[in-house]
Amino acid sequence: MSSLWSILNKINPKFFPQGSYLAIPDMKLIDQPKVQITYHGDDNVDSQLPTNPDLKWIEMQIGWARSMSPGKFTHDKTRPGCFLKMIKNQPLTRAGCGKDVRHFEFEFVSSVIEYVAGGVLEVLPSQDSAAVDAFIQRCSLDPDALITVHPREKDNHFLHTCTIAKVPIKLKTFVELTMDVASASPRRYFFEVISYYATAPHEKERLQYFASPEGRDDLYQYNQKERRTVLEVLEDFPSVKMPFEWLVQLVPPLKTRAFSISSSPSAHPNQVHLTVDVVSWTTPFKRKRSGLCSMWLAKLHPEQSIYVPAWFRKGTLPLPPPSLPLILIGPGTGCAPFRGFVEERAIQSESNATAPVIFFFGCRNEENDFLYRDFWLSHSQEGGVLSEAKGGGFFVAFSRDQPQKVYVQHKMRENSRAIWKLLSKGAAVYVAGSSTKMPSDVLSAFEDIVSTEGGLSKESAVRWLRALEKAGSYHVEAWS
Repeated sequence: MSSLWSILNKINPKFFPQGSYLAIPDMKLIDQPKVQITYHGDDNVDSQLPTNPDLKWIEMQIGWARSMSPGKFTHDKTRPGCFLKMIKNQPLTRAGCGKDVRHFEFEFVSSVIEYVAGGVLEVLPSQDSAAVDAFIQRCSLDPDALITVHPREKDNHFLHTCTIAKVPIKLKTFVELTMDVASASPRRYFFEVISYYATAPHEKERLQYFASPEGRDDLYQYNQKERRTVLEVLEDFPSVKMPFEWLVQLVPPLKTRAFSISSSPSAHPNQVHLTVDVVSWTTPFKRKRSGLCSMWLAKLHPEQSIYVPAWFRKGTLPLPPPSLPLILIGPGTGCAPFRGFVEERAIQSESNATAPVIFFFGCRNEENDFLYRDFWLSHSQEGGVLSEAKGGGFFVAFSRDQPQKVYVQHKMRENSRAIWKLLSKGAAVYVAGSSTKMPSDVLSAFEDIVSTEGGLSKESAVRWLRALEKAGSYHVEAWS
């Protein structure tokens, strides 16, 4: 429209004697949202709502909500692959040590999904009900309104999923299942859009500044660095009255969280186990923050009848055959997939001969965060999968139990002969854990070991390990 006013002003300035900019106070017009909301009367829908929802109904609601969301969920990530019920919530770290790592055990309450050790479980977390209620109240929305969400444009990316089923759903349910209102931080465009709906001049000015190139650094300090949530931003700018269509489009989608599976289905039929670091931190302005999914799981109790929506998928660590020697490096929660590997190989060894396994684990302190201590030690005893008698080994690096920090790469160099012996026999290498420095430090240790024990130059050792990776025998699964 602004361009039209400018053209008309050029044709005949008398149309706008005081200037064409007065036709549009903000000098800009905002586009329409990409979604539109249809509100439905109770008469057409009440008969479809069950009084006692079962698993099938919950599954359908999740599918309906997420198929209508503009969040880019793949079609197979709308309806859950299964539902799980927690049967164990066990701390693995000492209380008060500064870390909180949990061992979770779940059993299938819907169909049993076949999975393999080394796979990945994706969980759809539940949001805090009070935060959802606060968001709905702040935005002056009716939580019981029955809605469907449609794309406004035919080329919208979620048109296909929206045409599958447009079943009305309660507004609060839609928010709970698709919109991350109290965990994720909004993007810059969110601030640009809400600036149009701020009625207080000082709020509008601040929001426009955040959305400008000049305000980029201050927006980073306010938003990303503090992990400010959508609810907190809206509470900081109380004059903003934003249409629900825009909120549906711009609030970050509620995403599933992925965890490495730490069990073998052979050892635990009808169950799946996770090893989860419960994330919490303090922002630069001393605000307490926690991970949405990990904290939700940590607060669940086995006696609660809470159904956890979940999806199984393949990980980047393929399950090795029993005849393949293994060198495993998994500090911290990186040990999760290798717990499943060791369980699987222990069962295989009951009926067949199995190849040796060496495992390098690392943590801060022996007394504080030695995850699964008894499990590893039992399998490293005489005749166990990790025992020296079977050509294997179990080595632990406690980084903070002595003045000089010791990490897994140091333990690897101390045991370079054992590593080279297995590499010479065609062993596969598996590395899992933090994506910061650990994977590169471990690779550097392997380069030194291959060079020293194999009598190769450093350049030849690098090429040797690259060939190992190309052959599919060097696997890394790292996360931030």
